[in-house]
This record gives sequence, C-alpha cells and structure tokens, in this order.
Amino acid sequence: MGVSSVLDLQQLRYFVAVAETENVGQAAELLHISQSPLSRQLQQLESRLGLTLFTREKKRLRLTPAGREFLAEARALLAHAQRVQQRAADAGRGKLGTLVVGYVAGAVHAGVIGKALQALQQQVPGARLQLRSLASADQFAALQRGELDLGYTYAAPPLESGLASCLLLEEPFRLAVPTGHTLATAEALDLRGEPLVAPLSWPAREELLAACAHLGWTPDVRYEAADPAAALGLVAAGLGLAFVQKSLVPPAGAPVVLRELPQAFALRLQIHCVHQGSPSPLAHRLMMVS
Repeated sequence: MGVSSVLDLQQLRYFVAVAETENVGQAAELLHISQSPLSRQLQQLESRLGLTLFTREKKRLRLTPAGREFLAEARALLAHAQRVQQRAADAGRGKLGTLVVGYVAGAVHAGVIGKALQALQQQVPGARLQLRSLASADQFAALQRGELDLGYTYAAPPLESGLASCLLLEEPFRLAVPTGHTLATAEALDLRGEPLVAPLSWPAREELLAACAHLGWTPDVRYEAADPAAALGLVAAGLGLAFVQKSLVPPAGAPVVLRELPQAFALRLQIHCVHQGSPSPLAHRLMMVS
C-alpha cells in the first residue's frame, strides 16, 4: 500500500509502539508520554490515512488487516529515516561522503596518493572518491570554483588564490639514460647538446634549464612528455635523456639506467596538498592521512 509523504515520523513511532504492545498504557510508558495525547495521535493517524488500524478486544488493541500491512511499511519507513539520519551525522563527522580529488602524476609515482587513500579507506570504508588528473594550475582553478575538494600539486597555490596548502614531499631528481649510452657509465655527467625529454608542466622548463645551466649543461630539448612514465618510455626507446623524480622506478627489464645527479643540481620535486580555507570533514580526514 502507498504511504502519504506528509506522514509524521513521530506518529509512526507511536503507532509501532502501540502495535507491538497492543496496549496504549504500556506504549505510553515506553514512549514517556501520557495516554491521552498518544490516543489522539493514533486517531489523527487513522484519520489521515482513512483507515482503521486497530480493533479493541477486551483490554488489548488488535491490528486490523490494513493495520498489519501498514505496520510493515511504518517499520520500513522508520528504519530508512534512521539510516538517513545516521548517514547525515556520519557525513558531518567526516565518516561518509564523496570526495573529488585532483592530482598530478608525480603524486602517484611518489606513493602519496595511494598511501593516503588506503589510510582513508581503513578509517572511512563508506567514503567514495573521484580522482581527476589535472595540471597544478588547473587544480587551483577547480578548487576556487568548488569543483575539487582537495588537490595534490607540484607547487603551492598563488597567495591571491585564497587557497591553503601544505608541503607533503620533496625529493631529488635522477637522470634517466638509455642503456648503452656513454653517460650510462661515464664517471662525470656532461649533458651539453644531449637530447632531452622535458616535462610539460612542473618543473617548468625554465627552472629545469636553469638548474642545468648552473652546472654548465645546455641540453637540447627535443621532446615533451606530460607524464614521467611516458618520458621514461622515450628514454628506453633511445630518443633522449630525462630528469625523473627519485621515487619513479622504470619497469622491470626496461633499457634505462638512472644516474644520481650532483648535489649542485638544486631542482627538487615537491608535492603539495591544496585545499579551500574550510575543507569538508571528509576532505580534512584525507589531509590528515596524506
């Protein structure tokens, strides 16, 4: 049977209590109200439904066939209302909900994303996440528009953006060289004129080249790759050299050698966690485990 959307949950609770005790006096004691208002609530419910829910037999109230049918629906409605209320409370405490998270490839290769999401899943099994691969600048804009809850970027947001951030990781770069290249075993590194696979986003080409220039290197930028793994693929094909974050490991058997860079090569890869000034409870939880 259908149930009107204007039904009062309190009246449903009263009805269920009376149906289960079959006695208005006992139900009133359980509900901590007096008998008269409880009887009035039942009468109002029957009037609203246009049904007779009970028949009186001696001192007991018995459910009519319509009452038994309505009892099943009332219990289902109350259970659903309880679930909705609990989920709302959990969401307010950061235990449920959906997060939209932006990230750069470096955050994945460094293990930052995987570790954070694993920790969040252990704490909040019901949490849902949408992951979006976006450049740092695109994440800043999406966060300002409210399209992201959290972002993992290569740089801190501009001060004028109104966004907040914290530095999660800083690691050096290594030089990826094709196996068989003279620089794969050379004692000293000299990149002057060597073909280079440069990143499209961060670190910016100017900063990369400036770090090389500090050591007297002038690489020849011939290729660009959006993802560090793609850069390694070009190196493996013998097309050039690439600077990759230290945590990035080539696939097993890949014809790539990773060389340590001189300490004077000052460029470092950074991963920042960026968020709005007042993150949601669930976003705050993810920040805490990042």
